[in-house]
Amino acid sequence: MIYDLTYDTRTKEFSVQAQPGKIIAVHVSYESRAAERGRRPRTPSYFFKPTSSLAVSGDAVERPAGTELLAFEGEVALIIGTEAHGVTPETAWDHVQWITAANDWGLYDLRGADKGSNVRNKGRDGYTPLGPEYLNAQELSPENLRLRTWKNGELVQDDTTEHMIFPLTQLIADLSQHLTLHPGDVVLTGTPAGASVAQPGDTVEVEVDAPAEGLRTGRLMSTVVEGSGGFDPSLGAQPSVNDLQREEAWGSREKAGLPQPASALSPQLKAKLLETPTAGLSQQLRQRGFNNVTIDGVRPTRPGSKMVGTAKTLRFIPHREDLFKTHGGGFNAQKRVFDSVDPDEIIVIEARGETGSGTLGDILALRAASRGAAGVVTDGGVRDYSTVAEIDLPVFTVGAHPAVLGRKHVPWDTDLTIACGGATIQPGDIIVGDDDGVVVLPPALAEEVADAALAKEDEDAWVAEQVKRGGSVEELFPMNAQWRARFESERGGQ
Repeated sequence: MIYDLTYDTRTKEFSVQAQPGKIIAVHVSYESRAAERGRRPRTPSYFFKPTSSLAVSGDAVERPAGTELLAFEGEVALIIGTEAHGVTPETAWDHVQWITAANDWGLYDLRGADKGSNVRNKGRDGYTPLGPEYLNAQELSPENLRLRTWKNGELVQDDTTEHMIFPLTQLIADLSQHLTLHPGDVVLTGTPAGASVAQPGDTVEVEVDAPAEGLRTGRLMSTVVEGSGGFDPSLGAQPSVNDLQREEAWGSREKAGLPQPASALSPQLKAKLLETPTAGLSQQLRQRGFNNVTIDGVRPTRPGSKMVGTAKTLRFIPHREDLFKTHGGGFNAQKRVFDSVDPDEIIVIEARGETGSGTLGDILALRAASRGAAGVVTDGGVRDYSTVAEIDLPVFTVGAHPAVLGRKHVPWDTDLTIACGGATIQPGDIIVGDDDGVVVLPPALAEEVADAALAKEDEDAWVAEQVKRGGSVEELFPMNAQWRARFESERGGQ
């Protein structure tokens, strides 16, 4: 056997007499990381790291000269103790001997060149530090481990294995149905939200503990240093970054110092649309050949509501027991949308016009309101209807229904083109709602339609005033040439 792992109980030091055979790392595995990235995997996925990337606490981590995005990821590392092949989730933990802290360093400058393999960006020497102490896995529960990461003394990651999409035992069992895990193999189990970029001079510390048992690994410390550069272009890929890599390395556009994407809804356009009735917008759209841009059958839970924002979409599919089991629980698509909606966004839900179930309730409405959402539109029902109506959030729905989500729907996916109330809605479409209903504005036409609708509102107000004074409807609605000339003369003089 090429593995000889020993643990000195006196010094509490773990020593590897021979290199582990393999290091396997998990991609997205925490609910918080999935929410941060905006995508949630349905099954676990993995990549390999070379054993030459192993390091210990206190070792420096090099960022090659000329590169920009060296990212840290605090993780729980599992060390296999006995051979595992074809094991079940119920017996998987029996094959784990040690638990320790890990930092899955990666150089995003080379991420694009790897196309998912992560060989170059995560396989560099020293990019997998482990330690400093190792906890006996058989004394701990896999659901009750806490992971924390500090950057320059500031806590930036804090999560528990209870909030993983895929339990630790599932990861071991899944891997074992594809390959044999040998004693000494390392499984890096993914990182929660908060992973980010470190610069030369920064210190990053990672610790795993079991609060209930009072056991901890101690802090795994890494200091970033500037390394040498000199990637030979004649041999292979060169470092390269773009704004997408910056956003994913830092964790958000804001943290990366990037400007937010331009919205089709400028403050000026929003102000215009808040003044414009949906009836006027619908009329202008119809004059331009758009006859299918109203979300039919929905009404505000609170009469008098006005709603203006850009669409953030969510799709429900018809209920099926096996699909609800895989997609209905945990941090599902519905929860992800309500937990990530931004100010000036309107959550638009495709519920197929199915009124026999709620598609949101008071808790989700409160979450959307707390994030500054501009509203919610659903062609399904709303639970906790009277409570939702009291929340400072415009909600348009077909009506109330007491049933929970699983009766009629499975929350399926987000941020895609959907159908709601007979209208097609794409992410970023401009949505306007009032007591007359909800209208969908194609962004390229929104400014033109708003200006035209406001002009028509002004004209209609003038006509109404003339009718009040005794003017003839036949002559004024629409205006004949004489009245038109008078209107333009008066408005031109203002």
